[in-house]
Amino acid sequence: MAGPKGRGRPAQGDDALPASSTILLTCPRGLSPFLAAEAAALGYEGRELAAGVAVTGGPLDCLRLNLHLRTAHRVLYEVARFRAPDPDALYARGRELPWEEWFLPGAAFSISSSVQNPHVRDTRFPNLRLKDAVADRFRARTGSRPDSGRERAGASVFLHWRGDDATVYLDTTGEPLARRGYRLQPHRAPMQETLAAACLLAADYDGALPLVNPMCGSGTLAIEAALIATRTAPGLLRTNFAFSFLAPFADEAGDKAWKDMRTQARRAMRPAPCPILATDIDPAAVDATRANAERAGMDEAVAAVECDFRDTPLPSDPGIIVMNPEYGQRLGSQEKLEGIYAATGDWLKQRCMGWRAFVFTGNLELAGRIGLRPSRRIPFWNAKIECRLLAYELYAGSRKSGA
Repeated sequence: MAGPKGRGRPAQGDDALPASSTILLTCPRGLSPFLAAEAAALGYEGRELAAGVAVTGGPLDCLRLNLHLRTAHRVLYEVARFRAPDPDALYARGRELPWEEWFLPGAAFSISSSVQNPHVRDTRFPNLRLKDAVADRFRARTGSRPDSGRERAGASVFLHWRGDDATVYLDTTGEPLARRGYRLQPHRAPMQETLAAACLLAADYDGALPLVNPMCGSGTLAIEAALIATRTAPGLLRTNFAFSFLAPFADEAGDKAWKDMRTQARRAMRPAPCPILATDIDPAAVDATRANAERAGMDEAVAAVECDFRDTPLPSDPGIIVMNPEYGQRLGSQEKLEGIYAATGDWLKQRCMGWRAFVFTGNLELAGRIGLRPSRRIPFWNAKIECRLLAYELYAGSRKSGA
């Protein structure tokens, strides 16, 4: 199913769900370019935002995007856009929307929001006002009201309110897409799955070359690499999507389309064409990597070895090295880490000629200890920490002058 092009008419809150509307793909800060590229590869022309991408499509497109996107957090379907200068106006306009047509019978619902309005001091208050509007609409139309459940546990609504302008979305994802379901043993401070996928996309990794992940921690980078190499749609790993509580997405046509999409995605899978090796000196990290890879169905694609990173058994054919060493913001002491970064540079210079290396760090001072000149410095954010993915082309002459 090819994605539609261009930008469609925003929904205005008619009784039926719009056949085509704005679909907002949200992502962590800094991931928008990679998410836009993913959407384009699926056939959706998008408009990059600070923390997301806006595309146009219908309900079935939301299912497809939930299934295939690696760097998105949520897929939001716009259902209404209106003027709301204050909370009372938000309630009045919210009560006009046909919630009873959108929520499945018996579904609990929750509301989350992003709000900047001069009449709102407590950002939880708009959620309560819109929740009241939903409940009162249900009571007037059906004689009963739905339960309001744990956030994103059932039908999920997202409100974007800036000044006088309010936009209401049905959240078709629920729990963020980053929560693939395989990382039950996180081990220390793990990299989020969406960030790991974006780093691999930034490295132009597609599975055609060997990939080595020293200091692997819980194995997130290696497992995300395996999902890419095996062409596994990440949405295949989970079954809990919020669209299953939304009538327009979970009707007979939606159920059939979802099953067909999953079947097609499984048929597109393949064995990993090249080795993927994860190593760590900590046996608990290696155990976590193996357990997480097995839960992801990637245990045949990912080999996990307990060793110091300097003893990593590199495949004979050069490929890609990707590392996420500790960088002092959350873990480790500065002096110890300076030695690790210097040793990383020595290992790359002495053992890894012909490879391309990528080091993810939130400490550029430590990164300077590597002693190599990066060919690219790709900006990222890890939560509130500004980070860089440093790319190194490892060939004679790549060492810093004087290093």
